[in-house]
Amino acid sequence: MAAPGPMKIAFAGTPEFAAVALDALLRAKHEVTLVLTQPDRPAGRGLKTQPSAVQRLARERGLPLLQPATLKDPAVLRAMTAAAPEAIVVAAYGQLVPPSLLRAAPRGAINVHASLLPRWRGAAPIQRALLAGDAVTGATIMQMDESLDTGPILLQESFAISADDTAGALHDKLAALGAQLLVRALADAPAPRPQKESEATYAARIVKAEAEIDWGKPAQEIDLAVRAFNPVPGAQTRLDGTAVKIWRARPERGPHAAAGTVCSAGDDGILVACGTDALRVLELQRAGGRRITAGAFLSGRKLPAGARFGSGSG
Repeated sequence: MAAPGPMKIAFAGTPEFAAVALDALLRAKHEVTLVLTQPDRPAGRGLKTQPSAVQRLARERGLPLLQPATLKDPAVLRAMTAAAPEAIVVAAYGQLVPPSLLRAAPRGAINVHASLLPRWRGAAPIQRALLAGDAVTGATIMQMDESLDTGPILLQESFAISADDTAGALHDKLAALGAQLLVRALADAPAPRPQKESEATYAARIVKAEAEIDWGKPAQEIDLAVRAFNPVPGAQTRLDGTAVKIWRARPERGPHAAAGTVCSAGDDGILVACGTDALRVLELQRAGGRRITAGAFLSGRKLPAGARFGSGSG
């Protein structure tokens, strides 16, 4: 049987990860007959309303666009029926898709997910993989069912997580890989295979309180947190009573000292004692300031050995 050619697609997605997938569909000459994305949200320091990455791309390409408050709105199903897609593609939309929409296209709905399902189902698979110290990650194309990220797998590909990968770097790699796999899945129509429920883990949404550094943890764990919370929300601590974010660091062997204690400070970084070993802080940011190297942070400022990072500092 011949592989399917370009087809009519309805697309649902919101952030940059989804926009990469939508762009890949258009480059593959699929006809996108409807785009669904979340309503504009306040963002940035001024909390000005910002369009999503998918909304911007859809408007640039002149695609039919709908931004419902909920996918359960009957108008969404009417619009989907009128768009008459052969398949529905969902990528990081931000809401569960109701059963009525899942059944609205002959080939059903497929999802682009940023993990090796069934590991890290849920909202924050990239950050959770880093926090757990996973050695590998990857992207999955899944046939959607009515539960969260539980449907059968169509395609999946993995790669190693490097020692300096941040959530931002992994996001970009996974968005590109997911888009490639999506185009392949639509072209090749691979046979679905069920997920192994015994291997499932859940990637709960990140809350800001998780980003507060606990200097009593091993340096390796703190390094994972710094990378997982870069770029959002940023690993947070305090120094001299002032909020500071740590953006880049490296775990090292270090002298034994109370957790959070500065062991040395110079152009090569700020060495901070942890529960086990030490963390060399390489890039950081004062509240209201910009991201700078440790050397620039120390310029004109003395940070003596014995100074303390953490909630009790100052």
